[in-house]
Amino acid sequence: MNQMPVWIEVAVGLLLVLGSLFALLGAIGLVRLKDYFQRMHPPALASTLGAWCVALASVLFFSGLAHGPVLHAWLIPILLAITVPVTTLLLARAALFRKRMAGEPVPGEVSSRK
Repeated sequence: MNQMPVWIEVAVGLLLVLGSLFALLGAIGLVRLKDYFQRMHPPALASTLGAWCVALASVLFFSGLAHGPVLHAWLIPILLAITVPVTTLLLARAALFRKRMAGEPVPGEVSSRK
């Protein structure tokens, strides 16, 4: 059986605990905030930080297990970095469209002044 250095085990454990705390913070924010637009940003940031901590723990664990860098574990954070902003933008636009169609007040458009 492969032995892993203790510092990697400690770092992986700390990253997993930190990631779970961020995920819990995001879930609490999702429940406590009232409006969809309020719920969208802060919990998404906390949950994303939690996912990044878990992904970094995965990278450290599998690199320590193989006694060298494991590149396939980097796919998780790369795909997170690509998909999360796109999904957030699409959900925000859909919510804004639904509010406009329902006749509810929405924030004004941002115009660039020159």
